Amino acid sequence: MALKIFLLAALVVVALAELRPSYNAPRPSYNSPRPSYSAPVPSGVPQYKFNWLVKDANSGNDFGQDEARNGYDTQGSYYVQLPDGRLQRVSYTVNGDSGYIAQVEYQGEAQYPAYQPSPSYQTAPVYG
Repeated sequence: MALKIFLLAALVVVALAELRPSYNAPRPSYNSPRPSYSAPVPSGVPQYKFNWLVKDANSGNDFGQDEARNGYDTQGSYYVQLPDGRLQRVSYTVNGDSGYIAQVEYQGEAQYPAYQPSPSYQTAPVYG
């Protein structure tokens, strides 16, 4: 009887081993085409104009910018109030592949306040 149970158990184990699904990993495909990149082509001629400025009398901030573009030609300028009182303006152009061409101008005279020495350092009293 023990032999029959042993043979029946062995038969069940073999049957279950046959039913177990097998998994085969997919083979790598090294011959697939590689993705290629090409720069996007503009659908139309780019055109825009913008400007902005800040002028605050309380803080003395005075700066701004304007720019216009038509196709690959760009013209613009920006300016800023310098701490010495002058206004610095940079005008620039970019024409296709010619690069960034800038011209810097200053308006006004530099003002430097007279030197005011600060009071000398005094040690704190020592209590004994």
